[in-house]
Amino acid sequence: MIRLTKEFSFEMAHTLAGYDGPCREIHGHSYRLFVTVRGVPVRDPQSPKYGMVMDFGDLKHIVGRLIVERYDHALVLRETPENHAALEAMRGTYTKIIVTPYQPTCENMVEDFARAIAAELPVGVELFSVKLHETATSFAEWYASDNL
Repeated sequence: MIRLTKEFSFEMAHTLAGYDGPCREIHGHSYRLFVTVRGVPVRDPQSPKYGMVMDFGDLKHIVGRLIVERYDHALVLRETPENHAALEAMRGTYTKIIVTPYQPTCENMVEDFARAIAAELPVGVELFSVKLHETATSFAEWYASDNL
C-alpha cells in the first residue's frame, strides 16, 4: 500500500451560532486541507496510470469540485431559527452562502469533507485521512481507521 497526499487551500468565513466566545461573530480563515488516499499502484505497464495509486490530477478534480470550488470565499452558517432573517437579507446581496445543519467548526467540517471525498474516490483507492488547518497552528484530523 502507498499513500498519496495532496494539499489544497481556500478562504472561508463562518460564524459559530450560540458560541460563548469571539467566534460567534462572522470571521474568516485561510484554510489548508490535506487529503491522503491509499492504494496499490497500477502494475500493468500498458496502463496510462502505470505506477500510480491515483492520478494527482484526478484527486485535485474531486476535491476541487466538492470542497474548494464550493467553500472558497463562501460564508458558512449553521441553520438556526435566530439567523433566518439575516440569511434571507444576505442572500439578496451575496451568492456564496452555505447553510449547514451542523456548527461549522473545523472538527465538523473535516468530518463532512471526508464523507464527501470518500464517496467519490475510484475503485481500489481508499480515503486514509483528511487534515483541515483553520489557522497555521490549529487543525482537525479525520482518519478512516478511527471511523470504521
